[in-house]
Amino acid sequence: MGPEWVAILALIALFVIGTVLPINMGALAYVAAWLVGMYSLHLDEKEILAGVSGDLILTLIGVTYLFAIARNNGTVDLIVAYAVKAVGGRVALIPWVMFAVTAVLTSIGAVSPAACAIIGPIALGFAGRYKINPLMMGMFVVHGAQAGGFSPISIYGTITNSVMKQNGLPSSELTIFFSSLVVNLVMATILFILLGGRRLMAQRVDPNDPDTLADDLHEGGATVPARGYGTATLTGTQALGVRRDQVLTLIAFVGVAVVALAFDKNIGFVSITAAVILATLAPREHKDAVRQIAWPTVLLVAGVSTYAAILTEAGSPQFVGKWAAGLGAAAIGALILCYVGGVVSAFASSTALLPVIIPIALPLISNGGISAGFFIAALAVSSTIVDVSPFSTNGALMLANKPDTISEPVYYKQILIYSTIVVLVGPLLVWAALVLPGW
Repeated sequence: MGPEWVAILALIALFVIGTVLPINMGALAYVAAWLVGMYSLHLDEKEILAGVSGDLILTLIGVTYLFAIARNNGTVDLIVAYAVKAVGGRVALIPWVMFAVTAVLTSIGAVSPAACAIIGPIALGFAGRYKINPLMMGMFVVHGAQAGGFSPISIYGTITNSVMKQNGLPSSELTIFFSSLVVNLVMATILFILLGGRRLMAQRVDPNDPDTLADDLHEGGATVPARGYGTATLTGTQALGVRRDQVLTLIAFVGVAVVALAFDKNIGFVSITAAVILATLAPREHKDAVRQIAWPTVLLVAGVSTYAAILTEAGSPQFVGKWAAGLGAAAIGALILCYVGGVVSAFASSTALLPVIIPIALPLISNGGISAGFFIAALAVSSTIVDVSPFSTNGALMLANKPDTISEPVYYKQILIYSTIVVLVGPLLVWAALVLPGW
């Protein structure tokens, strides 16, 4: 058996074990990289570890450290409160507020599950209080996280753009970002129309009463620990007031975006510098913020990026890409890869999948005449819109924070049906919209 097959079979085993058992897929990927690298490719350990991207790991640590500080000092709660105030308390716009806030959080570097863990309980609390369809509200949060998830300074965006750069593909940062934004916006619009959004038009909540708004945020779960990402607290006076440290945090977010994009500086270094400055200004408040860095995600990305390098060394991407290209039309091969990304990601980690599936697409791009930017965008969107699945972290967070107005079995069934539709239809529509026009 050739090394390309060994690497592919190990990859399948990695995803199966990581899906069935509660083991971090990054740890499994390290084991697979070591075994395949040593005994199939005959690499030494330094060569195996050469696949780890220090730039990517620093970015993950820096942006999640900065985001942890923003959660600690109530900046995230402040954003939500002002967003509700900005729409004049119109209930019909609250789902869109949750969509927008979650999108903003992921676009500035929050890990998608972290953003969903924070905004999900708040959004579903609003859903229970104001009789908003829980499925619509929960899925708005997930789609919002994915809408902002591919900005040039986001986690998904950084991973995707880094992998493209490493494989010699042209930069397509904005193409990928806006593709994900538009697709998720369209899906949210369809949900709003089909699940009763229009009947909410006449409902209002008083946005000028800080105590009422604070109660809503509390009821939504703003004081509940968010699945290992720390605890955010909110009081009535904080609901609409702005403290000095919150202003500095907002300035830090803007500053990171400007310095990283306008001056082309490493987002990891810029983010961790901003986080250290904020921590220095309030050392006691943020002394535990470093514990809230998404260390499981760091391990996941480090391990999977290492194994992705082993896959490339084994020639597996070229092998699969040539097989897909040999089907008679590169576009059909592209569709197959979109479905592979969607199906696998519905049960596993999108963060883990992206560094693996992008190199597999290289032969189709080089030999099939498909636009690199739109094809990678199609793969990226197909691999992330399915995170509405109750088996993925984001979907599971929505299920775990269901409002009392609906039973867990009913809500689970609703999410499962919706995610099944997305998995079956989503990759096809994304492929038709992004790949076919440029083929």
